[in-house]
Amino acid sequence: MEDYKVKITVMESGCPRYQSGDSIYFNGAFIETEKSAALCMVALNAIYPFVYAARRGGSVKPTPVQCPDCGECVTFRIERLD
Repeated sequence: MEDYKVKITVMESGCPRYQSGDSIYFNGAFIETEKSAALCMVALNAIYPFVYAARRGGSVKPTPVQCPDCGECVTFRIERLD
């Protein structure tokens, strides 16, 4: 099964660690660390199911996904790069 590249973009952020426009790139199961913003464990927990579906070829609309950290809300957009 082919793995696709996936891009995560910060749409809105109340977290001091993320700014709108920050991006995180996945190449298959791996984060492309040299061109990605940092990714915290709480945010990864929120986006993981969508990243997994997109990288495995699933149809993922660029829908916002919110980090569950209630004190520092971050909204991400997830898209597959074909």
